[in-house]
Amino acid sequence: QVQLAESGGGLVQAGGSLRLACRASRSTFSVSSIGWYRQYPGKERELVATSRRDATLDYGDSVKGRFTLSRDNSKNMVYLQMNDLKPEDTAVYYCYLLSGHTKYWGQGTQVTVSS
Repeated sequence: QVQLAESGGGLVQAGGSLRLACRASRSTFSVSSIGWYRQYPGKERELVATSRRDATLDYGDSVKGRFTLSRDNSKNMVYLQMNDLKPEDTAVYYCYLLSGHTKYWGQGTQVTVSS
C-alpha cells in the first residue's frame, strides 16, 4: 500500500500562484508515472500533469504554459507549480502514483481561485 499526502492548496486571487506538494510513502524513482489530477463537483477526474518513467511530461491542454510539474525522487516528492491561476482552475487536486497496474491516490487538496 502506498500513501500520498498533498499540501499547498488554498484560496488565491485570479492571476496568482500556488505550489502543491505531494509526499509518497515509497520511492518515486521507478514508478510508472506520477502526477496530478483535478476534479470539479459532479465531474470525473481529469489529468492535469503527469511525469512518466521515461522522464516525459504531459499536461492537460487547459494548463499548458501555466502549470509545471517537478519531482524530487530523493525526497519522494512531486510538485505542481501553478501560475496565472484562473477561476476555472478551482477544483480538488489529487496526487496520484501508478505502480505497475495499480494507481494510488492522495486525499485531495482544495484550490479555490477568486475572480
